[in-house]
Amino acid sequence: MHQPIDIEALCAERGLRITEQRRVIAKVLSDSTDHPDVEKLHERATAIDPGISIATVYRTVRLFEEAGILDRHDFGDGRARYEAAPEAHHDHMIDVETGSVIEFVDPELEALQRQIAERLGFRLVDHRMELFGVKLERQDDESTSTRK
Repeated sequence: MHQPIDIEALCAERGLRITEQRRVIAKVLSDSTDHPDVEKLHERATAIDPGISIATVYRTVRLFEEAGILDRHDFGDGRARYEAAPEAHHDHMIDVETGSVIEFVDPELEALQRQIAERLGFRLVDHRMELFGVKLERQDDESTSTRK
């Protein structure tokens, strides 16, 4: 579901000054297919420019978040994780055992959320859904694991 978003272009649109280090961090974020935390962003950015400090990454992430360029998520692992603010809405399924995150869109679920809001007397203007689960074992995995 990942569609690359040009974070550097979004910075220009919003009038943010783009330093060389911010450019590297923006590129790392644009190229990310996962939802990295600051430490992972720092690791990836220093592979490109070893002079980027963790403090610079923290400041840049905060700046991008305040400008509406990044979305911050808490997927229950105690770390703030980030993704480029998507143009199209999507929800997240988080595997609590591995930490992997699957982005999805479900029209039935979206319709149900609007219906619930209306039933409660609201017009839904935004929402964020994060589902947490453990991967179901496939039936054939279970049958082979119980045999000896």
